[in-house]
Formats: sequence, C-alpha cells, structure tokens
Amino acid sequence: MYAHTRNEHVRNVAIIAHVDHGKTTLVDAMFRQSGIYRSGQATVDRAMDRMDLERERGITIAAKNCAIRWRGVKINIVDTPGHADFGGEVERALSMVDGAILLVDAAEGPLPQTRFVLAKALELELKIVLVINKIDRSDARPAQTADDVLELLLELDAHEDHLEPPTLYAIGREGVARAAPNGGEQNLDLLLDTIVREVPGPAVSGAPDAPFQMLVSDLGYADHLGRLAIGKIYRGGVASNDQLMRLGAADSQPLRVTRIQLYEGPALVTADAVAAGDIVVLAGVDDVQIGDTIGTSADTAPLPRIQVDQPTVAMRFAKNTSPLAGREGKIVQASKIRERLHRETLQNVSIQIEDAADDSIIVKGRGEFQLAILIETMRREGFELCVGRTRVIFHQDANGKRTEPIEEVTIDCEDAYTGLVTEKLSRRKARLLDIKHHASGRVELHFRVPTRGLIGYRDEMLTDTRGTGIMHARVVGYEPYQGDFVARPTGSLVADRTGAAVPYAIYNLEPRGRMFVVPGDPVYEGMLVGEHTRDNDLDVNPCKTKKLSNVRAAGKDDAVTLTPVTPLTLEAALQFIRDDEVVEATPKSLRMRKAIFSAQERRTAARR
Repeated sequence: MYAHTRNEHVRNVAIIAHVDHGKTTLVDAMFRQSGIYRSGQATVDRAMDRMDLERERGITIAAKNCAIRWRGVKINIVDTPGHADFGGEVERALSMVDGAILLVDAAEGPLPQTRFVLAKALELELKIVLVINKIDRSDARPAQTADDVLELLLELDAHEDHLEPPTLYAIGREGVARAAPNGGEQNLDLLLDTIVREVPGPAVSGAPDAPFQMLVSDLGYADHLGRLAIGKIYRGGVASNDQLMRLGAADSQPLRVTRIQLYEGPALVTADAVAAGDIVVLAGVDDVQIGDTIGTSADTAPLPRIQVDQPTVAMRFAKNTSPLAGREGKIVQASKIRERLHRETLQNVSIQIEDAADDSIIVKGRGEFQLAILIETMRREGFELCVGRTRVIFHQDANGKRTEPIEEVTIDCEDAYTGLVTEKLSRRKARLLDIKHHASGRVELHFRVPTRGLIGYRDEMLTDTRGTGIMHARVVGYEPYQGDFVARPTGSLVADRTGAAVPYAIYNLEPRGRMFVVPGDPVYEGMLVGEHTRDNDLDVNPCKTKKLSNVRAAGKDDAVTLTPVTPLTLEAALQFIRDDEVVEATPKSLRMRKAIFSAQERRTAARR
C-alpha cells in the first residue's frame, strides 16, 4: 500500500456554473492579472472559446484546460460548459480536479444547471469556492443569492464541511473580487489567494519513483503528433520515451511517450518530465480512450472509470439521398459519416452510436442542442447528411412498464405571458410545481415535463413571450410514460415535382401557410416548401407559372409582393420536422423533406 501525500506546488480547479454566468470571461481576467500575457501583447476576449461555434454563439461547448502561476504555485484551470446538454464535458473535467469555483450570477441566482454541476462536484467531494459574479448589475442581489446557494447545498444533502464555502463577490468582466459586495478590492488577488489556500493540492501516492499511473480524462489530436492523451497523474512520474500500457486491458499494446506537454496559460509547452499531481498531455499513446488508466506496471490496478449520466435522446444520421446530394459537400459517403461519428465518441463521453439496419447510424446524446452542435460541426467540415427527428430513449422498469426521461423546467417571463406558457406546456403533459412572482413584474414558473414534450418547444416559447422568456431545463430521472399528445398541430406543404420555385407560385401558396423557399430556390418532389395552416400535409407545385393567352401576356402582373421568408436555423428545422420527415444538412444549405420522396409511395405506406 502506498502512502498518500499532496503536491503543494500544484492546484487543480474547475470553474462550474450555469450557462452565461461568466466562466470564460473570469478566466480571461485571471490570465491578465497572473502575468500570462506580456506587456503590450495583443489579446482576445474569451480566449478559451477556441471553436468558431463557441465564439459565434457565446457559449462554451467543450471543456478546456489552461494554467496560470500564482505566488509560486501552478494553478491548472478547467473551463467547463454551462449548457445542460454538455454535462458529459463537466463530468469529464471534474475527474481531473480537486476543487471547483462555483460561479453564480448575482441577479439570476442558482439555476437548474447550477444544481447539476454542484451535485456532481459534491459527489466527488471537491472543495467548493463560491463566487457571486456580476455584482455590478442593476438588479443584482448578492446577499440573497448567497442564501439561495446555501439552501441549494442543504437540498443536495451536502456534508457539513461544504455548507459554509469560502464566498467572494466578483465582477469578472473587470477582474474584480471582493470579500463583501461593497468591499474595496479591485483585482483578483483575493480569488487567486483563496484558491491556493482553500483548494487542497492533488493527492499523490507513493514516492516519485513509484510506478506511473494516470487517468485519461480527455483526448486531443495534433497534426504532427497524432493522438494526445490528457489527464491527471495520480502516482509516479513520466518522461519522454517511457514505455506505458493500458492497465487492466488484456489486449493492451505497448505505448511509447513521444512528447510530454504541460499547460502554460491557454497554450501547451514541451517538458522533459512531469511529476505526480499535475495535468499532462502525452503524445504517442494512440491506443487509449477516455476513462482508461495508463501506467508502467501491469501489477497496478486501474483507477475507477469516469462515470457519466446515460443519454436521454437519439437521432438517426444517414447519408444524403436527395436529388441535390453531392452538389455542396465534399464528404457524402455513409462510411465517412460513420467514421466521423466514431471519432466523436472517442472524445465525447456522453455520445453513443449504434448501427441501424438501413445503413444509418443512431446517435444518442444528452439533448437536441448537443446533437445540433454535432451536426453543425460536421456541416462545417464538409459533410452532407440527413438527420431525423429527435426521439427520447424509453426504458422499462422492474414491472416491464415503459418509462421516459423527465425534466424540471424553469421559465422566467413577464406576468402577462404566464397563462399562455402554462397552457402550452400543459398540452405537452407538463405539471406546474411552483410560481414565484418578482418585484420587477416577471414570474418564475417551475414545471416537470417529459423530455419529448420539450422537443420543439423552446422556439415556440420565445414566440409566445415576444422573445423575452428565458427557459432552463435539466433531466431529473425517469417516470412512467405520461401519455400521447400532439407535438405539432400543423401539416407540411410538400413539393410534388422537381424544378425551381417561382414568384407566381409562391404568391398563390402564401394563403395556404408559411413558406420556407424563395424564388429561384431548387426544389424536388418530397421537399418541404412550407408549413400548412391545417393539420394535414398538402402536395403543391411551387414551380407553377402563369398560363399565357392573347389577353394575359407573359410580362403582365409579374410584380407580386411576397412575404419575407426568415431563413431556417438548424435547431428550428430539427424542431419542426415530424417523424416521417428529415433534415438535409449540407455545408451551404438546410432543407427539410419527407423520408419517402414520392407522394404515391407515401400514400401507399400510410394505408399499410
């Protein structure tokens, strides 16, 4: 048995919070004040959001590592996502750290994802440092927010050691941290000192020459180095050219370390060797996956694997089979799509895939937003693919009865929209749990809703509340099947032939419903060109031109005025389609179509 000590020269912490509570912005300020940047060096905001999608949408999608040095101590920081659909990234990141900075917006207080990330941190017995952020907001209520966090800790049955976490008050955008809301500190020295003082150094076992042991918590890739294994060293040390192996794997191949890298700021630097407790990036160890333990001695037992919550929704991915396939993307083969999805499962522990009988792939994840981000990423990589409607994953209980995932939903809206929101959700089998009225005239509604009842609802909620509603949700477990309901009360306008949409036809179709195409757009049989005002599908001809005669010349009455068409986003398209429809996603276009092109074949299938 190896004796346990702590590496006091290192601190490993994660920043956890609800979406948009300021995690990445706080990391920017920590970079500036810890001396990472040279004097006069050009910097960018949200330096840790390196993906184009992250910078465009203003959210963190993947957890990322960085490091700063403060008063002789190296602080490894993991910036985690705040959106519930990326919970797997949070669970993976927490496996590398010994403490967590819980960031809470001073005005919004703890929200559903705050509960989720805090519960995960408490399960791992991490040291919590509470930071009440954005105290400069006009509607900030820092004292009440601190009390709300304490109530949340009590609800989560936190150990008494966690009930009075060190609490700071911050303006992350300005790099300010205070011991009290009205304190005088004007930098982040207090926060950095609190991390070094309160967060324990990483526990290590054995002497420096003990057998090496490391848990792989993340994977990366570099063009000149190949696969990168990222994780915390639990025992021993490692140097370049060391021979390693996957512990506990009967078919493990020898792994040779070709390069060792450590985090300095947001970048990586090469090191000759590294000691236990630090977070390291190893190149050359290709035959590993997230959750594996690698080491030098086969006699060493593997560490417990990373445990993540199971997926709750699934979506069918397939190659693009439309008449327009191959015109806009460079990767169209089903085998290439399957390879790309397999690579995704290697780096994203919350994604699972399985092959279907019709050469398609079933992709399972935490939520429709997570899967939409995956589709958007593949589009930008040059893929063309078709994806089906998001479906929930049903389970069976001990009695053989079907159960489905249930989510707790919080909607913050103006009082005038409370009745409409409640009515729409009640149709989707929601149960109202609580109503809180705020002095500002806004209302906080708490519901318990089946996950399938939320598919497609977010955009509808924004429309109903004139864009002022805020919705948050988290999966809380499985309950018996809640019953059927109509998810979309309208039908589709379906093109009955191939061609190009013309103004005359679109103008005459507008009374039938909302149009998705504009003049000149290519259309084909089975493609959705609009939303029908009634609940049935209607086959239409968007290519129809005006009949010519001696009285009606070709150039007469052509100046029609069309209703502007709002371009569909990927999320809107995925939420709109029904079970017999798919979204055709290419690098340049988004189209919706029927799974069966021919109207006659669709009628035959319906009769069957």
